[in-house]
Amino acid sequence: MVMTLVITAINTGINNGYIGRFLSAWKFSFPVAIVAGSIVAPLAKKIVDKIIFK
Repeated sequence: MVMTLVITAINTGINNGYIGRFLSAWKFSFPVAIVAGSIVAPLAKKIVDKIIFK
């Protein structure tokens, strides 16, 4: 959420309509982040476990 706030501000500026642009960007980025996190987290855990428990 914070990242979407910052990137929206950098790309479009903070002016009229900023909150609407942020919410529009967030409604698409949130599901992508959830799916990516659910795929990447188990893979990262397996890699870390292999390194630590080797």
